[in-house]
Amino acid sequence: MYVYGPVPSRRLGRSLGVSPIPPKTCSYTCVYCQLGRTTDLQIKRESYFPKEDILADIISSAPEGKTDYVTFVGDGEPTLNKDLGWLIQHTRDRLHLPVAVITNGSLLSRKDVREDLGMADVIIPTLDAGNEMTFRAVNRPHRNISFDSMLRGQIDFRREYSGQVWIEVMLVKGLNDTEEELQSIKHAIDMIEPDRVYVLTPIRPPAESWVKPSDPQTILRAQEIFGGAVSVTELETGQFGLTEFTNARQAIMEIGSRHPLRSEQATEIELMFSESGVVRQMIENKELVNFKYNGVDYLLPEHFARGR
Repeated sequence: MYVYGPVPSRRLGRSLGVSPIPPKTCSYTCVYCQLGRTTDLQIKRESYFPKEDILADIISSAPEGKTDYVTFVGDGEPTLNKDLGWLIQHTRDRLHLPVAVITNGSLLSRKDVREDLGMADVIIPTLDAGNEMTFRAVNRPHRNISFDSMLRGQIDFRREYSGQVWIEVMLVKGLNDTEEELQSIKHAIDMIEPDRVYVLTPIRPPAESWVKPSDPQTILRAQEIFGGAVSVTELETGQFGLTEFTNARQAIMEIGSRHPLRSEQATEIELMFSESGVVRQMIENKELVNFKYNGVDYLLPEHFARGR
């Protein structure tokens, strides 16, 4: 299954998620990643799955009139799939829906990646640092990716691309949220010239247990420095699309492996299937693990929680 949702997105409304790569395959292994540590750190683009199968799943999963965006996001870095351009184009042609891509931006130095993403309506790249040292501390990139190459790729893409570019900055307390670090990120943002800037901080259990969210006053300071940046630090609300699932257990396991669920969200899924006791049984069977982060209770699939 390549498609999930629609899920409630804090930026894209009702977003039909598409993961065209194997789990935890990425060019970064960010300290804050909600998917946990990267297990396949790479920069080679591949055709991981038959592109026709991915497209068929997208077409069959799209609920009529209930999707704001089809979003290629991946269980890692979606631009590692070399069929991404084909998938974006055929998705737009078949569904007539706007397409977004959430990317870490690390491969935008490559012309083929920029061309593939040029077919989408909205590109949301990550920019968590303004210098090499912080870049390596926060994003922990593949050894062949430098801060300068990443930044130059984002600058070049912005100049070539006619759609919307929305930069995301994930702030980690004590790591990239000091006054000096925020000013360096601001300098990089000014070089890219995006249409929007979003300031985020970890709200779901991160890859590294020591990662903490930035303080509210720091978020406000970042918005001020970045100039009109939008804070996206609240918990998302809204219902998940469940039509592709046959029961609550399947839905909770599939969604939870890509989008860590708060306890109340898992219970809500159970109720939507008119089932009872499923969440409790999954916890007793150790299929789900309780995980508290920043005062919020999450239920993670056991394999997903391993290593945190």
